[in-house]
Amino acid sequence: MELVLEVQDEDQVTKAALRRIAADPELPQAERTQAEGAVTEDTAEALAYLVDPFDLVGEVPGVELQQASWSSERIDYDPDSPDWDLDEDGEYGEDDEDDEGEGEGGSGGGIGIG
Repeated sequence: MELVLEVQDEDQVTKAALRRIAADPELPQAERTQAEGAVTEDTAEALAYLVDPFDLVGEVPGVELQQASWSSERIDYDPDSPDWDLDEDGEYGEDDEDDEGEGEGGSGGGIGIG
């Protein structure tokens, strides 16, 4: 699963993450200071404090999350670009074959949230 998010207000995301950090009574002060700095400097870090992968799939029948990792990069997302089509191997990129079956769901599909 891959998520593509459009952050429309970086300040709101950062403030929400800072509120979550401030509200965590079990976070030691040294870690709190480090977390506050990280979410203030990088919106992706702020988002990581707000989104829990286990919460995303915890109630999905037949699914157990074994591991989650987080990475981010700024991209120019164009949903109409062939670069965002999955090829037969589940990889993104241009495909020389026709787009038969486009739009059907699968286990490796991306989700665009805008």
